[in-house]
Amino acid sequence: MDWKRHIWHLPYASLLASLGEPPGTFEQQVARTPGDPAWKRGGLYDDSMGWGVPALWFNSWYDVSIGPNMALFNHARSVNSDPEASAHQYVVVGPNPHCQFARLGKDYKLGDRAMGDASFPVDQQIWAFFDRWLKNQPKAFPDSTPHVRYFTMGANRWQSGAQWPPKAAQPVRMYLRSNGCANSLDGDGVLSFEAPRGAEPADRYRYDPANPVPTIGGGDCCNGGLVVPGAFDQRPVEARNDVLVYTSAPLEQPMEVTGFVQPVLHVASSAKDTDFAVKLVDVAPDGTAWIIGDTILRARYRDGYLEPEPMQPGQVYALRPTPITTSIQFGKGHRIRVEITSSNFPKFARNLNTGGPNETESTMLVADNAVHHSAAAPSLPRTAGGEALTWPRPCTD
Repeated sequence: MDWKRHIWHLPYASLLASLGEPPGTFEQQVARTPGDPAWKRGGLYDDSMGWGVPALWFNSWYDVSIGPNMALFNHARSVNSDPEASAHQYVVVGPNPHCQFARLGKDYKLGDRAMGDASFPVDQQIWAFFDRWLKNQPKAFPDSTPHVRYFTMGANRWQSGAQWPPKAAQPVRMYLRSNGCANSLDGDGVLSFEAPRGAEPADRYRYDPANPVPTIGGGDCCNGGLVVPGAFDQRPVEARNDVLVYTSAPLEQPMEVTGFVQPVLHVASSAKDTDFAVKLVDVAPDGTAWIIGDTILRARYRDGYLEPEPMQPGQVYALRPTPITTSIQFGKGHRIRVEITSSNFPKFARNLNTGGPNETESTMLVADNAVHHSAAAPSLPRTAGGEALTWPRPCTD
């Protein structure tokens, strides 16, 4: 099957049917909204259920579900519906794609990036955990085992701790800055440790669902090779004018980022609904732009999944996409980069910008989108007015 051709099919609710497949689970699930109560049935975990099983979690930095999995790990430790179970939750997070723990070893390569010696005794730890809880052998997997063991990329070493994020982690805030032309790698976007002090023009781009930004690596799972997960160079994507690129100055000292990286965007659009996608990127001294993690949010769900709200054209809204979850050491001389755009296809289905049920629509609209970062933007309430959107702009072709 040539999925790279068929994945463009619209409406995507009928993608499998268009290939002759009988209707089934896909059609049922794609018709549900994120807040549909049906998600709480059929074997999926809901956090109202409590937690009653000791667990050894194996997660991956380049799995599509790493963020929710680490949040669920923390939930299992704190819910305390069964104190013994909550006290015996352990997680191992490797520098690998989904489920590829058996491949960890010396001279490990993740996508195109060398990770050094990523060896970990996966089988030994699994059998020891089973001996502890299925054979009643406490010494096999002692209570002194660290609750969290994780591989820090860039530094290329395993670390351990009692919690996630690590107790020693300190919050760091960085800001998007520009003179209004952050479009592409050739733009003027800056990622700064200093907040803007006055007015800065918004950065704007045109998102056309017929020409989405292509997925290059990152976290993914289970799509038959349509996307190859891992660390790959993002410069082909960053060459596009519909990608905003914000890059820090070269670091004078290594900087480790371990934990939840929470993007906060202040955005506007000409459309009733659109998506905003964010990437965290490690830029090596030679310019290679390694993807570290990515996230995305459909703007109608900015206030939660139960009551979606359309956008009002030109109005500024605050968005908090799901955090990027990682452990990466940005080396001396490296730069930290953030990319913002409105698509990451085919990893994520395209928002057609109509404000309607995307899964059953075939009509596409072009959206003119803006990211605001003036000194006033962080304090703007959801209902604050924004400046009118215009296109084309002098800093783009």
